[in-house]
Amino acid sequence: QGLSMRRGIKLYIFIIGVILITFGPAIGRADYDVIDITKPFLRKIPLAVPLFKNAGGSAEEKQSSEAAADFLSDTLDFTGYFKILDRGAFLFDPEINGITLAELNFQNWTVVGSELLVTGYYELNNDTISIELRLFDTFKARRVLGKKYSGKVSNQRSIILRFCSDVIHYLTGNRGVFGSKIAFVSNGSGNKEIYTCAFDGYNPQRLTVNNAITLFPAWSSDSKWMAFTSYRAGNPDLYIRNLNNGQESKVSKQGINITAAWVPGKFELAATLSFSGDQEIYLLTGSGKIIKRLTKSRGIDVAPSWSPDGKKIAFVSNRAGSAQIYIKDLDTGRVRRLTYEGRKNTQPSWSPRGDKIAYTSEMSGGHNIFVIGLDGQDPVQLTYDSRDNESPTWSPDGSLIAFSSNREGLDRIYVMTAYGTDQRRLLVLAGEQTNPKWSTNHLNN
Repeated sequence: QGLSMRRGIKLYIFIIGVILITFGPAIGRADYDVIDITKPFLRKIPLAVPLFKNAGGSAEEKQSSEAAADFLSDTLDFTGYFKILDRGAFLFDPEINGITLAELNFQNWTVVGSELLVTGYYELNNDTISIELRLFDTFKARRVLGKKYSGKVSNQRSIILRFCSDVIHYLTGNRGVFGSKIAFVSNGSGNKEIYTCAFDGYNPQRLTVNNAITLFPAWSSDSKWMAFTSYRAGNPDLYIRNLNNGQESKVSKQGINITAAWVPGKFELAATLSFSGDQEIYLLTGSGKIIKRLTKSRGIDVAPSWSPDGKKIAFVSNRAGSAQIYIKDLDTGRVRRLTYEGRKNTQPSWSPRGDKIAYTSEMSGGHNIFVIGLDGQDPVQLTYDSRDNESPTWSPDGSLIAFSSNREGLDRIYVMTAYGTDQRRLLVLAGEQTNPKWSTNHLNN
């Protein structure tokens, strides 16, 4: 009876495999020429990333190869586009069945639900590595990407990121987030200081050593400059730092000098200054000289965020009584109110595509992240029932949003898709982490 059952299972798998290979493209599978990342609740693509085939067989090579395959799998999973399949379900051994188009039996992959497949050939020679990576469409039984990389063992992370960037570019038409960084505020040293890390939380580094409250990090478009506010001289002054050589300019007007935001593609930035007696937004040169005043109203105007074309700013104002988000067209001078729901709407962040603004709203005593279109209609709530969620910031491709949350007790940095799915913590450091700011993408391809 057991033998009969096993034969029945094998026959069932074979039949299903034949059906999927024969009719797969016609039974609801989307064509992967381009994924439209503007569609909410995008169906995740089942993706298989088996362990790589190794050239030698040493324990060191095997360990390094497995680490590379795991990192590739984790990195593609981070994007939110894929459902990574459990390797325990694979009907495939890369050491026996091969990894090239001619060697692969795609029925082994379609039968376990894989629609895309990544295979790799890994060679370790002293301190150098060679990695061949391929992306296959299993239903069409064709290779869609193939790259070979060589470098030092220390280059393994960047090699995998370059291939992941190629995968995302093939599927979406953009390069993803893999060359970007996130700046944030942490008080783990005893004072609030600016730190940076890679897009996935890797390699957190302390940027400022001011031994004083330091807030509001802001990347320039080329990621070569960082603006921030620090109380290290006793006043909330604005500092503009060259990240290559550490040189700084300082804006120290009477009152506050806060919430800097760089003009896209220019060595200029907006910031909130109060030397006139009122908190208003000014346009500054990259060295901190005032070019002109951008807002003029009774009440507070703070927290500018630029549209991608640099022609408009979103900002927070209490000119109507409560903190709300407004948009100013710098060509016409027209100002219009964007948000109406919620007691306080703050911390606007303009999406890289230019069609949405993420922000923090206080409703029912808590803070949550919302996204709203430029028409101001139908704001969408992205975080729920998880205490306070604040400071949204878009990834450079607009597919992800980082934010801070105290849902687990202490404030930490979290990441979610642009539609609020796949919310997960980015990293854990001593103290609390707040006020994330995502850089642009600068991965070399």
